[in-house]
Amino acid sequence: MSGKNFILHQTTSLQREIQNTKAVECACARFKRDMEMTLEASAREGGTVILRQKKLEPEAYEMEVSEDTVVIYGSNDRSFIYALNELSEKYLGILPFGFWNDQEIKVKPYVKIPCGHYQSEENRIRYRGWFINDEVLISHWTAGVSKEYPWEMVFEALLRCGGNLVIPGTDKNSKIYAPIALDMGLMITHHHAEPLGAEMFLRAYPDLEPSYLKYKDLFEGLWKDAIERQKNEEVIWNIGFRGQGDVPFWENDPAYDTPEKRGNLISSIMQEQYDMIREQIPGAVCCTNLYGEILELYRDGHLQIPEDVIMIWADNGYGKMVSRRQGNHNPRVPALPQKGDKGLQGTYYHVSFYDLQAANHSTMLPNSMEFVEKELNNAMDHGITDLWVINASNIKPHVYPLSFIANLWKKKALTAGEHRKTYIREYYGADCTEDQLTCMEQCISRYPDAMLSFGEREDEHAGEQFYNYVVRDFIYGWMRDGAAAPVEELFWCTGESAFDKQMDWFESKCNATCDKIEQLYHDCAVVKGSELWKDSVLLQTEIHKYCLKGSILFAESFRTYQKKEYKKCFFLLGNAVEAYNAAASAMREREHGKWTGFYANDCLTDVKETAYCLKRLMGYVRNLGDGPDFYKWQREVTYSENDAKVVLITNMENHMTDWELYLAGKNMQG
Repeated sequence: MSGKNFILHQTTSLQREIQNTKAVECACARFKRDMEMTLEASAREGGTVILRQKKLEPEAYEMEVSEDTVVIYGSNDRSFIYALNELSEKYLGILPFGFWNDQEIKVKPYVKIPCGHYQSEENRIRYRGWFINDEVLISHWTAGVSKEYPWEMVFEALLRCGGNLVIPGTDKNSKIYAPIALDMGLMITHHHAEPLGAEMFLRAYPDLEPSYLKYKDLFEGLWKDAIERQKNEEVIWNIGFRGQGDVPFWENDPAYDTPEKRGNLISSIMQEQYDMIREQIPGAVCCTNLYGEILELYRDGHLQIPEDVIMIWADNGYGKMVSRRQGNHNPRVPALPQKGDKGLQGTYYHVSFYDLQAANHSTMLPNSMEFVEKELNNAMDHGITDLWVINASNIKPHVYPLSFIANLWKKKALTAGEHRKTYIREYYGADCTEDQLTCMEQCISRYPDAMLSFGEREDEHAGEQFYNYVVRDFIYGWMRDGAAAPVEELFWCTGESAFDKQMDWFESKCNATCDKIEQLYHDCAVVKGSELWKDSVLLQTEIHKYCLKGSILFAESFRTYQKKEYKKCFFLLGNAVEAYNAAASAMREREHGKWTGFYANDCLTDVKETAYCLKRLMGYVRNLGDGPDFYKWQREVTYSENDAKVVLITNMENHMTDWELYLAGKNMQG
């Protein structure tokens, strides 16, 4: 068959010699859609693609290509899904993140598939997928189609990446979108705070205290209901017992006041859940999360876990395989099994994290892909190859790291450098010259180096939450008691020091990274013509730039406050407001076409809320410097110098609001 080809036309037919399922139906419809997008309409007959059953390893496929047919052999639904996706990517040119990166589609008359035998490549990871978590952007955005459509595009991208597992949202969303994910061919697992995917106790029983000690039967009833609801679905059952609202259960149940009591209870509950599942589904796969305080209990020998349960080790939210920081508590317990451990091992790994401190939500991971590569390769060396769940958040801001990690779960994985080069050329190549692509590659490589270092360790780089949550914590302390007492919420980063010393620390950290962010932004802005670049790396650098600028102005305002220069403080705070508003506007200005409204519900980092809090602080400072009559500053900024000093009538106009006053006088402040 050497030199001969199967000619794939838009008229090529799909023939199924297998059991018809919703997942295969979706895959075939997707492949036909890809053909219609990429191939010209033609009256010429285009041969046949045949789906045929064969005993192979689960998810594996083989293809026999002749001049007349492409026969795809597979053992289950995902075999055929992955095979059709492979044809789409390799021959039609549809990339895994084509939707999320606005891929420019090139239409061709037809494509040639060389005749021969093909077979799928093995993956290094058995169960691999995403947790669609903190999904506040995609849950309020329709892409101009429907509320469900963005979720379908999430699941499609995951399948195109070779994923097979998803936590389809948080809390209510997970139950709404699980049927779509299942219909498309994905397996389901559960949030670590929602064992078995059960209803949260406080939602089912809002008037009761969520105490297992008091309401054991009610908790068990919820678990039984969850098993009954999902027993006919492809589910990896997450067992465990953490608490309501993603907090430890003992915060609501003080009877469990020692590690021994907590560990004993969790161990007994996990065994009970395991038994309940296995009674209904004998071959069920179970997992449990060693997350946060649960990891510490396990490390200290207080947890007993059934031996064939996959133990999921989590990074700290910044990509380092150690326990996460919670509040001011940061033990950094290593989150890896011992080498040679015979148990089943998995990881819950973040490319996005929400900790109300310094993580990234609207911008990509502030640590390098070389760092991620090192951590995940080390995890695999420790046996973590059974399950990977990647916290993918709202997808669009995190496409680059998601793409890299999906590459890592393949046997023929690219290195971080190789992947970066390939990624840039695949997704940005249509609009850019080779020089521009090289510049982009360098900018993405330098991005982590420009991120603010809030600590000495390699992973302690700040996402955009740092500039927002730290500033809002400072505002709270400042308005609470005039900055007389330290802000305890900031002890995690500043140490237990006085308010002004905390501000010294914050200001020095911001100033240390200012030039690097400015230079990175300048270099990113050099690239012209690529809308995707403006939507992604340039936008994220711009968010950091403006939030950092607002932080520095905020710190400067505090210095003037200390000197009782209240008017100057007021206007510096107004300058900070404008910087944060610029960051918020930058996001909204990149909403075009299907992206209209994407950033509208930025309610977690919530840059606009930082601006609002700063405006409240402006009123507090004005009260100190312009009260109780509130006419002096208005005269000073709106009257001539001579008129301002002659006060026969205090004011001839209505009192200005704080913001009106700021706008009237901001250009006069030196």
